[in-house]
This record gives sequence, structure tokens and C-alpha cells, in this order.
Amino acid sequence: MAQASSSIRMSKTILLPEAHVSEIVQMALSDHVSFTDIQREFGIGEKQVKALMRDTLKSGSYKAWRRRVRSFGDRRATYK
Repeated sequence: MAQASSSIRMSKTILLPEAHVSEIVQMALSDHVSFTDIQREFGIGEKQVKALMRDTLKSGSYKAWRRRVRSFGDRRATYK
């Protein structure tokens, strides 16, 4: 009996396999991967990555991640 791969609906139009969601979250949490890199690899934009992170992470973890991204973004033009 074959198992169906599970997917996660990110928005009304995007359905991502769980493995992709996990990889996107890991990439977004990395200080060395930009939103542009994520978009190039998975075809989802910055707003969609933020929404995915909001839905996936705990509230406090999401807020800490956003603070870090904003903080680094102010210091480095090439950061997220």
C-alpha cells in the first residue's frame, strides 16, 4: 500500500509538500539565506515566507525571528 505524501496549504493557492515546508523554514531561519534565494528555489515570495513562518513557528519564535531579520536587514543591504 503506497503512502500519500502529505502537503501543507500555505494560502488559498499554494500547496507545498511537508518536506519543502521544512526546508523553507530552515532556510529562512538561516542568517546566510536571503528571501531571494528561497524564491529562486521554491517560487514563493517574501510575504509568503513570512506567512509560512508565522503559521509554522511558535508565536515567540516567530517574533524573535522577525526582530533578528529586521535588525540584520538594517545593518546589511544584502540580508533578507
